[in-house]
Amino acid sequence: MIALKLKNIKSCMSHLLLLETFDSFLFIEGEIVTFNIFQINGLVQKDFYTSEEQENMDSLPEYSYWKQIREYCFSIIKGKKTPLSFKFIFRLSPKNIEKLISQNNLDFLPSDVQGLYLNIRYDSLGLQCITGTSLKTFSMDKSLEQTWDSMVQKFFHQKGIEFDLLS
Repeated sequence: MIALKLKNIKSCMSHLLLLETFDSFLFIEGEIVTFNIFQINGLVQKDFYTSEEQENMDSLPEYSYWKQIREYCFSIIKGKKTPLSFKFIFRLSPKNIEKLISQNNLDFLPSDVQGLYLNIRYDSLGLQCITGTSLKTFSMDKSLEQTWDSMVQKFFHQKGIEFDLLS
C-alpha cells in the first residue's frame, strides 16, 4: 500500500472526470459531498436487465466500469463551487489482474486475488490516491502488492499525473 499526493488537482480532475484515463477500472463505490451527500454503489443490479438483455451481453460484471458512472459523477461535481469532498474506490478488472500477474511472473493465481484497488480522495487537504491489495487467502508474499504499487506509479507517470509519494 502506498499513498500518493496528487499535485495538480485541475489536471487530475480532468483525467478523472473528462478523459478515459480510468474508464477500464471497475467502480466499487463513491461518495460526493456538495450541498448534499451523494453515495453511489457500483454493484451491478442484474435484475434491472431483462433476460434477453442479459443474454446479449457477454457477461455482466459484478461492478460497473468507471466509464458507465463517470458522466453522472461529473454532473454532480461540476459547477461554480468545489465539492467539500469526494472519494472513489476503483478496482482493477479481473482481465487486467490476470495480465499483471502473467506479465510479472508472479506466483499468484488470479482467482486468489480479491482485488487491486485505487482509493481516490479529495478533501480540504487536497487530492490523494491510496493503493490497496486484497487476497482471498493469506500470504506472506508481498510481491503482488509491490508490483501493483509500482504499476500505479508507472500508470500515473504515463498519463502525466504528477504526484509525491507520501510516507
